[in-house]
Amino acid sequence: MATGTIKKLISDRGFGFITADDGKDYFFHRDGLSASLDFDRLTGREKVSFDVESSPRGPRATNVRAE
Repeated sequence: MATGTIKKLISDRGFGFITADDGKDYFFHRDGLSASLDFDRLTGREKVSFDVESSPRGPRATNVRAE
């Protein structure tokens, strides 16, 4: 399980990016959020933990939850 900070949200498209504590950036989609987070209430800069899975476009954050 990785940890990081939400760095950017594209609210009208339902996705964003997380910068992991190791410096790597990961894409996430609102469908990948756990029940502890409401995409519409995110402001960016939230501390989160997440799992990483492979996708056709590269690594992606899933099961994103509040730290």
